[in-house]
Amino acid sequence: VDGLEWKRSKWSGAGQKYYRLAEALSVRWADALIADAVGIADYYQTEFGASTEVIAYGAPILEGLLTDRLAELNLKAGEFHLVVARFEPENNVEMIVHGYQSSSARHPLVVVGGAPYSDEYTQAVHSAAKDDPRIRFLGPVWDQEQLDQLYGHATTYLHGHSVGGTNPSLLRAMGAGAAVGAFDVVFNREVLGSEAQFFSNASGVAKLVESAEADPQQIRSYGELCRDRALAEYRWDDVASGYEDLAMRLSKGETRRRESSGRRSRDS
Repeated sequence: VDGLEWKRSKWSGAGQKYYRLAEALSVRWADALIADAVGIADYYQTEFGASTEVIAYGAPILEGLLTDRLAELNLKAGEFHLVVARFEPENNVEMIVHGYQSSSARHPLVVVGGAPYSDEYTQAVHSAAKDDPRIRFLGPVWDQEQLDQLYGHATTYLHGHSVGGTNPSLLRAMGAGAAVGAFDVVFNREVLGSEAQFFSNASGVAKLVESAEADPQQIRSYGELCRDRALAEYRWDDVASGYEDLAMRLSKGETRRRESSGRRSRDS
């Protein structure tokens, strides 16, 4: 089971009802439920009284990244802030752009992403920039080599996702040694531990980017801690072992089917 998909604003009416129904039927009929974060497991336990296998993702460890693809974008290593996200309200891109725009940061903010189905929110994100020349919108970047160089050489990686579980983009940034500033929700705190800084509003973003530029040595240490945490806690071998163990138990007849009726324990 993924993050709390039905909470995303792009699903309303029939779409939201479908996701909530699918969630309940998964709880009732599945032999095993797999959550990618403890926060998601806690949700299913609280909402349905359903137990969950917690198996996260692995983080690619990216070292020795070159800077040649940054030159194509007229960027210098260690002298830009980065956002990588779909333009959806739950990813708080508008908040990040607004916070940065109100700051005194000197390094540019590079915004990677978009959403073809979200014209109104995309316009709001661009409006938050107020034509600030420090803010650069690159659109989606499909070239993985260039994207990895952006992750690995950013002053900060600003992660605004709020409703998912363990986010693959966050893990990739950590594995690249990016110093992360993340929106303050349980999922992000679970992944990052104490190896990052957190914000909950635009003013928090402004303070974060200003402090990062004021103390580059400290911000580099945050990046090293993030990579160390990714290497220790988000290993693909551990992920594979978790799935192998679950598959073996299921092959021997283990099941949690009918453990829960799929009825919600509270209105939400």
